[in-house]
Amino acid sequence: MALRAVSAQLGSDPLLVQAAGGNTSIKLEGVMWIKASGTWLRDAAEKEIFVPLDLKSLTEALRDGNPDCESCTAFVRQDLNPQGLRPSIETSVHGLMSQKVVLHVHCVNTIAWMILKGAQEKVVPLMTGLNWAFVPYARPGLQLSRAIRAVILPETNVLLLQNHGLAVAGGTVAEAAQLLREVVGRLRRNVQSLPPVNLPALRQSAPEGFHAPANVNAHGFALLPWATFLACYNVYYPDHAVFLGTQMPSGPQPGSPVVVLPGQGVFIRNDARPAVESMLGCLTDVFSRLSPSDELKALTPEEIALLLNWDAEKYRQSLKLG
Repeated sequence: MALRAVSAQLGSDPLLVQAAGGNTSIKLEGVMWIKASGTWLRDAAEKEIFVPLDLKSLTEALRDGNPDCESCTAFVRQDLNPQGLRPSIETSVHGLMSQKVVLHVHCVNTIAWMILKGAQEKVVPLMTGLNWAFVPYARPGLQLSRAIRAVILPETNVLLLQNHGLAVAGGTVAEAAQLLREVVGRLRRNVQSLPPVNLPALRQSAPEGFHAPANVNAHGFALLPWATFLACYNVYYPDHAVFLGTQMPSGPQPGSPVVVLPGQGVFIRNDARPAVESMLGCLTDVFSRLSPSDELKALTPEEIALLLNWDAEKYRQSLKLG
């Protein structure tokens, strides 16, 4: 299946997808196959990561605002799902786009635009000629489906999701992939160079139970004085809260997977989930595309609480695949 190859390619590009983030889908003969919750797109060519949903039931439920759209598990075709997979927490994004193929990514260039105050107005000149819509931030699930329904048109094939990412759709896998390249290219932002990381020194000073990641990109945001506080004490997109927590302290704290030393780098708890390093790299990739003069829109404490206390998100975390 062409979707598997494209999914694996997207999942292997940290500028588009980090860890278990992002998802893809295809609608075939009354069934929508979508990436399962907690799985990694990069594994699409080698593992069974797609779960089948009854398209008619899903479409009707999304139209009616059915509470089952919170998790979409009620629409899974269990006869085609021997592994017992659960659909992505972002299934509503795919179900509300009528096109055959949908690609949803957490593109760092898009995120760098979507966390700016006034983001919608700022990207208008960049999106000329495209059938796009701006979706105000909403927690995935029923809330996000309502937000999309309020702005989407039948011809809409690009969604810019505030404090979240990007979704594109097309009649074929190739068409959707080409549109994704087009939008990402339009939203590309300048990248500032970062100071070097002194990994040997960091390794020697790691607190007990922590290590300094070998990937220098994981440290980058901590080397930008203006960005460190913003990144450590605010949350700008869902996976930041899910994998890094709501704050990243400068010393070991119970429950925190990360320690950040401003001007030096980061330490990761030895038993932290694999996604933590990927999400630190994402922070660097996002903040290296911003500047001190940018005004940012962080998620509110209420929005973060709604996300972290959501049953579907708790299930994804319980898989410990990320």
